Amino acid sequence: MHPVIPERLSVAPMMDRTDRHFRLLMRLLAPGVRLYTEMVTAQAVLHGDLERLLGFDAREQPLALQLGGSDPDTLAQATRHAIAMGYAEVNLNCGCPSSRVTDGRFGACLMGEPELVSDCIRAMREAAGRVPVTVKTRIGIDDRDSWEDLLHFVGRVVDAGADYLIVHARKAWLHGLSPHENRTVPPLRHDVVYRLAGAFPGLGIAINGGFTTAAAVHSALTQIHGVMIGRAAWDDPWLLAELDDTLAGRHPLDRGPRRRAALATYADYANRALGRGATTRALLRPLHGLFHREPGAGAWRRSLAQAMPGGDDIAIALDSALDSAQAAAAAVDRGPGVNHGSHDRTAPTREARQDSPESRA
Repeated sequence: MHPVIPERLSVAPMMDRTDRHFRLLMRLLAPGVRLYTEMVTAQAVLHGDLERLLGFDAREQPLALQLGGSDPDTLAQATRHAIAMGYAEVNLNCGCPSSRVTDGRFGACLMGEPELVSDCIRAMREAAGRVPVTVKTRIGIDDRDSWEDLLHFVGRVVDAGADYLIVHARKAWLHGLSPHENRTVPPLRHDVVYRLAGAFPGLGIAINGGFTTAAAVHSALTQIHGVMIGRAAWDDPWLLAELDDTLAGRHPLDRGPRRRAALATYADYANRALGRGATTRALLRPLHGLFHREPGAGAWRRSLAQAMPGGDDIAIALDSALDSAQAAAAAVDRGPGVNHGSHDRTAPTREARQDSPESRA
């Protein structure tokens, strides 16, 4: 089988996470992964500012637009806009369980309307030409979570022309759980997704949900075509970068020089983005995980927090943050006799927590 989506690793569409700034950072660290936008409603595409909603840097490719909606004609029109903008894939959201999304009749609730989803995919497929149309979904919703329910839903999606499927390996409760709880409370059922891949051998399928280690990803890739990583990519960008290296047969580079090179490129991008109206906070926020679980992480985050009120040159701010992180890491390496910087092995101070990027999110 040669899936329409060749990449075996991807970064999940995440609201308030996968904006154009974070996506560019991911591309600099992991050149071989597929990237997804935040969900954009089809109605917004038709009536909003296309550059603000859909604009992207060419370096982000291959890039997929995730659409939310349930009206076939509106989705078809939005798909045409996506194709005109140059997207490499258009994805229909059938997996988000938030009440706001459910009230709009899109997201995970569409699993309860397979015939409507079939109509939507058919309309999008006709509008997309040669560009892949894909679906991101769950293994079930509420009490409609039997194997037969899932087979019927996926069968209708495939018959309508979907090129690829991404399955979050949890069911969704549409009432009573928050989006965060829907990512943690329903049990993970990777086995169901692997079984689904066996039931549709001609369909490329990626699995999503609960992948936080390289070992888990490598194990999954022996059983299914692709793995989509969500929050773990935001928290620890190096997980994705080093997985990408391994799958591409590249010897992983030392993090220090690689981080500095990526930040130099990102700083140039960020300074240009400032000139187009982006905020310093939005540009620095995706960088908080670049020292994840490393000595110096606390100093790095504090330096970013101090720079967030704004400035004229992000390159200067990032150089200063790197110097602070490296000095803190060096102090840790010198041993317990040195006090300054030692807090980077433990929780940040109360003052640091109050001034951290996360506290302002």
